[in-house]
Amino acid sequence: MPLDQISDEKEMSFLDHLEELRWHIIRSMIAIVTFAIVAFAAKSFIIDTVILGPSRVDFWSYQKLCELAEVLKTPAICVDDLPFKIQVRTVSGQFMTHIVVSFIAGLILGFPYLFWEIWRFIKPGLRPQERRASRGATFSVSVLFTLGILFGYFVISPISVRFFATYEISSMLQNEWDLSSYINTVTMVVLGCGLLFQLPVIVYFLTKAGIVSSSLMKAYRKHAIIVILILGAIITPPDPFSQILIAMPLMMLYQLGIVIAKRIEKREARQNKER
Repeated sequence: MPLDQISDEKEMSFLDHLEELRWHIIRSMIAIVTFAIVAFAAKSFIIDTVILGPSRVDFWSYQKLCELAEVLKTPAICVDDLPFKIQVRTVSGQFMTHIVVSFIAGLILGFPYLFWEIWRFIKPGLRPQERRASRGATFSVSVLFTLGILFGYFVISPISVRFFATYEISSMLQNEWDLSSYINTVTMVVLGCGLLFQLPVIVYFLTKAGIVSSSLMKAYRKHAIIVILILGAIITPPDPFSQILIAMPLMMLYQLGIVIAKRIEKREARQNKER
């Protein structure tokens, strides 16, 4: 019986909790492995279209940048050449890459279900008021994670690939990237953005726990903006458009966190007055 179907009056031992957690983990792994098998079978789409997409100039993001370059009369932002080659330098390189990429795809596709299983384990330990306040947590986390993945794949990833492809310390050197290095860069950027977009959810729970407040976030807003701009300058090419493109969503997420914290504080203040 799932933990969330057990009556609150029934106490579970520590070993019972471990057993219940084990089954949540097993079900999550089955879902991830299932998605990974599907991704493994769809090799052509996952590898050629998705993973290697940012390595080609006909990638959707590059085409839109070139269209925008025509409108803004700024040809510098148009990507018409990516001077690098991707090579495999080990005997089992392509096979192992196929397995790793399939598992990563399974993890991304199965993340909403993974969080749902974790939430099912945590939820029975919450008070009724906390359950009501956290209603829709799985949906919010899944939507933000998906938006982060899309932002990382269609914005950050191609910008990073372009930057490293065009950066040179000597004209005598050529970019011949190892396949595993390229995939690590793309997947880390994409997964990092997916987790970074969880900032509003993290702020929500930290505010509920009394660790973070809207006034604290407002006080450090200027510091956060500076950090975001520095981060944008590091991971993007040296042009203002790319830096703003990266910084704006991060600033919006931080501002959204302030709004969420303020709403929680008002709600709790109103509830305290009614008591």
